[in-house]
Amino acid sequence: MAFEFTDSNFEETALAPNTTAVVDFWAEWCGPCRIVGPVIEELSKEYDGTVKIGKLDVDSHPNVTMKYGVRSIPTIIFLKDGEVVYKHVGTATKVALDKLIKEHLN
Repeated sequence: MAFEFTDSNFEETALAPNTTAVVDFWAEWCGPCRIVGPVIEELSKEYDGTVKIGKLDVDSHPNVTMKYGVRSIPTIIFLKDGEVVYKHVGTATKVALDKLIKEHLN
């Protein structure tokens, strides 16, 4: 299961030094988010131990959502060593996200 980012654990998990993270900003009521969700789950298993891949519910965790200026969902933010290296808004295929992870985080 993909990691669950929250307002309280975000800094220590996604922004830690020597950490790469992919954060899917989503909501239960969002149709396109339900399309991306299974892709995030698969990638989290494939990159387990190398890249922290997970989801952040925008309705439950508004502080991180506002900090990163997320206005549309799904939004997927790629972080390396605490810095945003790429931001994708909208749905994406597994192939496209896998390519972006390899391009921007490894």
